[in-house]
Amino acid sequence: MDRSLIPPTFPRAPSQYEQLYFNDLVRSLISLVTYIQAPGLGRQTTIVLTNLATNDSGLEPGTIFQVGGVLRVPLLYSPYVAGQSATASVGSVTVTV
Repeated sequence: MDRSLIPPTFPRAPSQYEQLYFNDLVRSLISLVTYIQAPGLGRQTTIVLTNLATNDSGLEPGTIFQVGGVLRVPLLYSPYVAGQSATASVGSVTVTV
């Protein structure tokens, strides 16, 4: 476990059922799951990302996806719209010589 976390200690199993033992075991497992799911710092020399999504449809904010070789990170307030394009025209111009 990176991030300098101290993993929970698991109680030694008793020879017979004890409610206190199972309460301690459940508490330790909850702590472990909390540690694993908590965000933290990461430091890598090399990272390989395979099968990246090509748009942010269905992704939670902060999940990396790629479009045309460019990595993008969707934000809750700024979604990336796939296939975005626009065309506009204003009036007409007549040129006489």
